[in-house]
Amino acid sequence: MSYRLQIHISNDDPVVVDVENLPEPTDNFLIGSNPQRRDGKEVQYILREVNQVIFPIHRISFIQVLPSESDEDIETFVRE
Repeated sequence: MSYRLQIHISNDDPVVVDVENLPEPTDNFLIGSNPQRRDGKEVQYILREVNQVIFPIHRISFIQVLPSESDEDIETFVRE
């Protein structure tokens, strides 16, 4: 299963990447593909032709797991 993560890098803007597996507590780095900003724009410091990136864990403040497209389509009902 593929995951879409928003990675918050220390002293920089967040980057959205696709990963095959969520990072484990013992990992030293995170490998992601298709790096971009949340709005879909390019990341300034990553070349346009780059498909995969490796981020060292010690540079990451925190990671958010973004909902998949199927999760966003779930209807919820609220009682009033």
